[in-house]
Amino acid sequence: MGRPPRLRRPIEDVTGPGTVSVVSGALGIDRVVHERMRLAMIGALALNESLGFAELKDLLGATDGNLIVHARRLEDAGYISCTKTTEGRTPRTMYRLTPAGRAALRRYLERMDTLAHSLKG
Repeated sequence: MGRPPRLRRPIEDVTGPGTVSVVSGALGIDRVVHERMRLAMIGALALNESLGFAELKDLLGATDGNLIVHARRLEDAGYISCTKTTEGRTPRTMYRLTPAGRAALRRYLERMDTLAHSLKG
Protein backbone atom coordinates (compact mmCIF):
# COMPACT_ATOMS: atom_id res chain seq x y z
CA MET A 1 0.00 0.00 0.00
CA GLY A 2 1.55 3.26 -1.14
CA ARG A 3 0.85 6.83 -0.25
CA PRO A 4 -2.74 8.06 -0.24
CA PRO A 5 -3.92 9.69 -3.48
CA ARG A 6 -3.43 13.43 -3.73
CA LEU A 7 -6.39 15.69 -4.28
CA ARG A 8 -6.38 17.56 -7.59
CA ARG A 9 -8.12 20.57 -6.10
CA PRO A 10 -7.12 21.78 -2.66
CA ILE A 11 -9.85 21.78 -0.05
CA GLU A 12 -10.38 25.20 1.46
CA ASP A 13 -9.35 25.41 5.10
CA VAL A 14 -12.47 26.33 7.07
CA THR A 15 -10.90 25.96 10.50
CA GLY A 16 -10.42 29.37 12.00
CA PRO A 17 -8.19 30.84 14.65
CA GLY A 18 -8.94 29.67 18.15
CA THR A 19 -9.68 26.07 17.12
CA VAL A 20 -8.92 24.07 20.24
CA SER A 21 -9.15 20.58 18.82
CA VAL A 22 -6.73 18.42 16.89
CA VAL A 23 -7.10 18.72 13.14
CA SER A 24 -6.32 15.67 11.05
CA GLY A 25 -4.06 15.84 8.01
CA ALA A 26 -4.57 17.80 4.84
CA LEU A 27 -8.35 17.54 5.05
CA GLY A 28 -8.47 19.56 8.26
CA ILE A 29 -11.08 17.36 9.91
CA ASP A 30 -11.67 18.12 13.58
CA ARG A 31 -10.85 14.79 15.24
CA VAL A 32 -12.81 15.67 18.36
CA VAL A 33 -16.02 16.14 16.39
CA HIS A 34 -15.35 13.45 13.76
CA GLU A 35 -15.60 10.50 16.17
CA ARG A 36 -19.04 8.88 15.70
CA MET A 37 -20.33 9.08 19.28
CA ARG A 38 -19.10 12.64 19.82
CA LEU A 39 -20.64 13.76 16.53
CA ALA A 40 -23.93 12.20 17.60
CA MET A 41 -23.70 13.94 20.99
CA ILE A 42 -23.02 17.33 19.45
CA GLY A 43 -25.82 16.80 16.93
CA ALA A 44 -28.30 15.87 19.64
CA LEU A 45 -27.29 18.90 21.70
CA ALA A 46 -27.54 21.17 18.65
CA LEU A 47 -31.19 20.14 18.31
CA ASN A 48 -32.00 20.51 22.03
CA GLU A 49 -31.33 23.35 24.44
CA SER A 50 -29.96 20.83 26.93
CA LEU A 51 -30.10 17.12 27.62
CA GLY A 52 -29.69 15.16 30.82
CA PHE A 53 -27.22 12.29 31.14
CA ALA A 54 -29.94 9.62 31.06
CA GLU A 55 -31.71 11.26 28.10
CA LEU A 56 -28.50 11.49 26.10
CA LYS A 57 -27.51 7.94 27.03
CA ASP A 58 -30.87 6.54 25.90
CA LEU A 59 -30.98 8.66 22.75
CA LEU A 60 -27.54 7.51 21.63
CA GLY A 61 -27.70 3.95 22.94
CA ALA A 62 -24.46 4.54 24.87
CA THR A 63 -23.17 2.92 28.01
CA ASP A 64 -22.48 5.05 31.10
CA GLY A 65 -18.72 4.75 30.68
CA ASN A 66 -18.77 5.46 26.97
CA LEU A 67 -20.90 8.56 27.39
CA ILE A 68 -18.75 9.85 30.27
CA VAL A 69 -15.50 9.46 28.30
CA HIS A 70 -16.85 11.20 25.18
CA ALA A 71 -18.57 13.95 27.17
CA ARG A 72 -15.31 14.66 29.00
CA ARG A 73 -13.44 14.94 25.69
CA LEU A 74 -16.04 17.37 24.32
CA GLU A 75 -16.00 19.34 27.57
CA ASP A 76 -12.18 19.54 27.55
CA ALA A 77 -12.36 20.91 24.00
CA GLY A 78 -14.87 23.54 25.16
CA TYR A 79 -17.60 22.18 22.89
CA ILE A 80 -20.11 21.25 25.58
CA SER A 81 -20.77 22.39 29.13
CA CYS A 82 -21.72 20.08 31.95
CA THR A 83 -23.78 21.18 34.95
CA LYS A 84 -24.25 18.89 37.93
CA THR A 85 -27.07 19.53 40.38
CA THR A 86 -29.22 17.55 42.75
CA GLU A 87 -32.99 17.30 42.72
CA GLY A 88 -33.82 16.18 46.22
CA ARG A 89 -31.25 13.45 46.75
CA THR A 90 -30.97 12.55 43.09
CA PRO A 91 -27.93 13.85 41.19
CA ARG A 92 -28.67 15.35 37.78
CA THR A 93 -26.11 16.00 35.05
CA MET A 94 -27.12 18.32 32.22
CA TYR A 95 -25.21 18.95 29.00
CA ARG A 96 -25.42 21.97 26.69
CA LEU A 97 -23.68 22.80 23.43
CA THR A 98 -21.43 25.85 23.83
CA PRO A 99 -21.00 28.55 21.16
CA ALA A 100 -17.58 27.01 20.42
CA GLY A 101 -19.26 23.61 20.00
CA ARG A 102 -21.85 25.04 17.64
CA ALA A 103 -19.06 26.68 15.61
CA ALA A 104 -17.07 23.41 15.57
CA LEU A 105 -20.12 21.53 14.30
CA ARG A 106 -20.69 24.16 11.61
CA ARG A 107 -17.02 23.95 10.51
CA TYR A 108 -17.18 20.16 10.49
CA LEU A 109 -20.32 20.11 8.35
CA GLU A 110 -18.81 22.67 5.97
CA ARG A 111 -15.66 20.55 5.72
CA MET A 112 -17.68 17.41 4.97
CA ASP A 113 -19.76 19.29 2.39
CA THR A 114 -16.58 20.59 0.71
CA LEU A 115 -15.10 17.11 0.72
CA ALA A 116 -18.28 15.61 -0.75
CA HIS A 117 -18.32 18.21 -3.54
CA SER A 118 -14.63 17.56 -4.26
CA LEU A 119 -15.25 13.85 -4.54
CA LYS A 120 -18.20 14.35 -6.87
CA GLY A 121 -15.89 16.21 -9.23
